[in-house]
Amino acid sequence: MFFDSKERAYIAPYGLFLASILVCELLSKIGAGYANSFFAKPMYWVYPLQTVLCGWLLLHYWKHYIFRPLSGFGSALLIGMVVFVLWIAPQIWFGFAARTVGFQPDYFSSLGFSPQYDQVSVGLRFFRLAVVVPLVEEIFWRGFLLRFLIKEDFSSVPFGAFQVRAFVITSFAFCLEHQMQDWPAALLAGALFNLVAVRTKSLLACVVAHGITNLALGIWIMQSKQWGFW
Repeated sequence: MFFDSKERAYIAPYGLFLASILVCELLSKIGAGYANSFFAKPMYWVYPLQTVLCGWLLLHYWKHYIFRPLSGFGSALLIGMVVFVLWIAPQIWFGFAARTVGFQPDYFSSLGFSPQYDQVSVGLRFFRLAVVVPLVEEIFWRGFLLRFLIKEDFSSVPFGAFQVRAFVITSFAFCLEHQMQDWPAALLAGALFNLVAVRTKSLLACVVAHGITNLALGIWIMQSKQWGFW
């Protein structure tokens, strides 16, 4: 199956995003047990590379995206914070074990490198979390799939158009993209971000809501040291 340029614009950044995650997982398995292996900690170089390449693709296809002026900023802000609270609720209120294994912000200095490497690493991590991920995911899930499930010629469907089947499928598919322990929160997040799309008719509002969630989560991770949420 071949996609036209408009379809590629909405699909390619997300496809690259997913492919790089799969590569990272594969390399992690290959390098497991080898502390000094180039593959032992691939997240520290695969994710920065993912950030740069996905960012480049977004800029390359930027003219195809119709964000519309930001409307419903209050709704986007509220839902963004609600999703953030839902994401950390199991550890905060329900006694789930802290998720302390994951991206370490002092990884490079622990290997003897200058602390500046850690600063760049954390900066790229936040840029990925709060900018690249919201753009890539909202462009695909709300910008493309939510409309494609209504009509194959998705560009002819107004952004934020509501159809129960498309709303439900997109919510569940968005959920399955995430780690299993995050599925309950991710399912609700998918539905709430869909709701932002339907309510505001603005892709930009969806990106803002998602970005607020992820930025708040990143700040909380740094404070709580629950690196597994990265």
